[in-house]
Amino acid sequence: QVQLVESGGGLVQPGGSLRLSCAASGFTWAYYTIGWFRQAPGNERESVSCISNNDRTTYYADFVKGRFTISRDNAKNTVYLQMNSLKPEDTAVYYCATDQILMDGSTCTPLMYDYWGQGTQVTVSS
Repeated sequence: QVQLVESGGGLVQPGGSLRLSCAASGFTWAYYTIGWFRQAPGNERESVSCISNNDRTTYYADFVKGRFTISRDNAKNTVYLQMNSLKPEDTAVYYCATDQILMDGSTCTPLMYDYWGQGTQVTVSS
């Protein structure tokens, strides 16, 4: 059974940093693409970043380029999202998701992923 557990969210001031973690179990990690998505109240779920199963391909939404970095630790079956220079508009529930798909910019979209974590709240406020 696929399980994804996010952690690392919290309250941070504008300009601050957080590192989100997504611990995975129940599937063959090496074959799966992992993505981070977010949803703010009243908004649709949107893509943030994705990473391919072999770490060779990453995708970032324009609004996080240069600020967020996605990485995966295959020894720990964990994916990280390092978020720097956070802005109030980054406030949302952040979800990780996975599926056995070929990763490119067009597949880093919520509709492509069947397996989701429960989400972790990120609030950026002074």
